[in-house]
Formats: sequence, C-alpha cells, structure tokens
Amino acid sequence: MSEKKPTINDVAREAGVSKRTVSRVINGSTNVGAKTLEIIQAVIKRLDYSPDKQARGLASSRSYLLGLIYDNPDALYIDQVQRGVLDICSKKGYELVVHPCKYHSADLVQNCLNFIRRSSIDGVIVLPPVSESKDLAAALREAGLCYVRMASVDLDDHTNIVVSDERAAMSEMARYMHSLGHRDIGFITGPLHYYSSIERLEGFRDSLAQLTLALNDELVIEGENSYQSGIDCAMTLLQHPRRPTAIFANNDEMAAGVLKAAVQLGIKVPEELSIAGFDDNLLASRIIPSLTTIQRPVGAMASLAAHKIIQSIEKVKNQGPESDFLVKPHLIIRESTSAVKA
Repeated sequence: MSEKKPTINDVAREAGVSKRTVSRVINGSTNVGAKTLEIIQAVIKRLDYSPDKQARGLASSRSYLLGLIYDNPDALYIDQVQRGVLDICSKKGYELVVHPCKYHSADLVQNCLNFIRRSSIDGVIVLPPVSESKDLAAALREAGLCYVRMASVDLDDHTNIVVSDERAAMSEMARYMHSLGHRDIGFITGPLHYYSSIERLEGFRDSLAQLTLALNDELVIEGENSYQSGIDCAMTLLQHPRRPTAIFANNDEMAAGVLKAAVQLGIKVPEELSIAGFDDNLLASRIIPSLTTIQRPVGAMASLAAHKIIQSIEKVKNQGPESDFLVKPHLIIRESTSAVKA
C-alpha cells in the first residue's frame, strides 16, 4: 500500500499553527510573520507536501490556470516562451493553457475572450503581435481580467507589460556593422504593421545617421519574417546595381534565407557578404556559418511576465525584479559577419 499523502492538517500540526495560517502561506499571502512563514515552509519541505489543486482552487475561487495567447509562426520562439512561463508556473503551483489565434481576424477580441471564459483561467499572457492590439487590451481591462503583454514598445501600465528594448539593440548592431567598414547595408524588415519591425528599422537607421551614414532606402525591403521571404528579399538585394556588403534581416529565419540565397548566387559569406539576424534562436548557432544576431532573452521575458501576472492574480505588491518591465537584448557576434575587404 502506498504511503499516505500529507495533508494541510499535518502541516498545521507539525508547525504548531492553524490550518488557516498554512493556507495563507500556500496562497502567497503577505499577512504572515517572517518567523512563522519560515517554520511553515520548512515543514512543507520536510513533509514534501503539495496542495491539492482542485481543493485549492475551490477554496480561493481560482483555477490556478494561466493562459497564453499568440499568433506567431516561429515555433522556436513559442517554445522558448512556454519554457520560461512553465518554469515559474511549476514553482508557484499554476498550469498553462495555450491558445493560438489569428491577429488580423475580425473576431480577434471575441475569440480571445471566449477562450478565457471557456478555460476559466485566472490571467493571460499575450505575445506579439497580438499584444499590440489596443482593442484586446481594452477588452481585457473592461472585463476585469489580469493580463501581461510582451511587446517591443511601452504600450501599457508597467504592471501589465514586459518590453524588449529593441531600439537599443539595433543601435548596437548598427555601430558594429559600421565598425566593420560596411557602408552599403541591406535591411530586410518584418511586416511594417508590427511595432517590432518599425522599432528595429528606426533604431538601426537613427544610429547610422548618428555615425553620419544614411541607410539607402533602395536597399530596404519588407519581408514576412519567414525563411522563404528571406530568400526572396535577398535575391532582390543581391542583384541590385549597388550590391550590399552586409544584410540585416528582421529575424533569424529570414537571415537563414539570406544565407541560402547567397549560396545559390555563389556569394561567399562572410568574405563577400556579412549577414546578421535577430532573436538568437537555436537555428542561429547551428547553421554554417553560425549567425551573428541580436539575442532577445525570450525565456527571461516570459518568466518575468509569468511573475507579474501571478502577482496581479494574487494581489501581491510588486517587489524586487518583478517590478521591472524592460529587458535589454544584446549583440552576439558569430561567423557570418566580417570586416569589408580593402
């Protein structure tokens, strides 16, 4: 016969406190003294006690479920986000429910609200580009739902958002390419109705301007953040009369497409063409040559978003790093970039 699972009554008895006090600790209440908290946590650890999620939910009128809403074709990005969120969920006793949607659909807001109500989730994390929807954010606020948006611009109250400072990251990329002697630089944007695409383009262009170098508009082309669009856009750029010596692509998938196009045209990378991307997903370090890119700490952003949403759900005042909202990506230099040959 299996050993009997410890109960909340066992914890209360061992700690010498009431069952209600143990319940407060389990539910993250700040209404417990530091000494008592320490004793209860020690007993919980010693007994290997874990609360029954169903009973816990009924007692607190919560489901202990978080939602994740996204419309992003990059499976590697979604995987990183889920890992970051689940790391916090496992520590805090929450589960994750994932909901894909169509950002440009006419029923986006109603679709997301239906998902939230149907799943009885306590709060939702919204990923870009869906997080850029003002209508969805307004609907979530009006419905009194806890939410956190992951985004590339500061769109909301800082308790409801985690922002990737992509302008600063692109400034670093621009200075790096300039330092290598590149003056004819191709730029493949993401879809320009996304804030992130505009932030990256303007951050790069403005930084080059500070270095007294203008980004040639003829070498700026809009892509779709897909591998194939990277190939297509690169073919156009690499057959331009003023062929670029370097190309930046809005994400690593398109940068991989640029590399494919260069190989097809017999252009050596990085000897004749430097290539850089954005994200630093698994692909970036595994292709040959490995890809210079901007590392966006997606897992850290997702963990921070999970911390913030749980604090909102449990009405805990933001403290320490959880009160932050800005995450800074940075440049990772690999084999796909080099100095211009004299």
